[in-house]
Amino acid sequence: MITLAVCQLALGVGDLDANAAAAAAAVAQAAARNARLVVLPELCDTGYVFRAAAEARALASPAGGNPTLGRWQALAAQFGVVIAGGFCEVAGDGILYNSAAVVDASGTLAVYRKAHLWDAEKLIFTPGDAPPPVVHLPFGKVALMICYDLEFPEWVRLAALAGADLIAAPVNWPAMPVPAGERPAEVVRVQAGASANGVFIAVADRCRDERGVSWVGGTVIVGPDGYPLAGPVVADRPAVLTVECDLSRAADKRSSAHNDVLADRRPALYGQVSQD
Repeated sequence: MITLAVCQLALGVGDLDANAAAAAAAVAQAAARNARLVVLPELCDTGYVFRAAAEARALASPAGGNPTLGRWQALAAQFGVVIAGGFCEVAGDGILYNSAAVVDASGTLAVYRKAHLWDAEKLIFTPGDAPPPVVHLPFGKVALMICYDLEFPEWVRLAALAGADLIAAPVNWPAMPVPAGERPAEVVRVQAGASANGVFIAVADRCRDERGVSWVGGTVIVGPDGYPLAGPVVADRPAVLTVECDLSRAADKRSSAHNDVLADRRPALYGQVSQD
């Protein structure tokens, strides 16, 4: 068993010190509840609603020697946790990426560059072209993806086929109208992705207005049956959710005595799905 934590934070563009302090406080709170893996939001270091690429570039850092990842390593060592979260990356060639990393006390274990860019992100960032990494940790296999990536069933399936027990997903879900009594579509898609692939999905979202943009605040941990284990918060407030999980459940892909969500696939029939 392992305790997972997802942290919903109030962040601001350019508020690097305040953003770092909010993340550190959330990690400390999660660790006090015995969390082993802590998930932080997308672009947790810099904020999200950039006016232009130049603003993002002025705030971004390379993955190597990144101050945010260095702080996460120190927090991981202090509290005995693994941290997954988003950061603004500038590569050596000046290209900007909306990135995320998995960090433990030994350093950065994996860096992932968001492959599916949402809305104005396309004016600032270059999409990554590598699949979600799957990091083998003492308590299970953890894949990493970011926000809009979750809306592509092929991408979630790719992580499941690579052996992931859990998908850690830093997100910034902009608020959309939701009919009365319904859950946000973003949360529904996460539940569907978890169920369709028999994996856990841990999502850390944003809260509080940022330059006129509000957020779903849909921080949630979903089990491999598709049902929430903690959350969704769906509120405009900071929150740290924790839940104890047995990640080994994700190894059993059976949905009935005669069905298996991965073994029942018929890839030869799906060729058109991957065609341009």
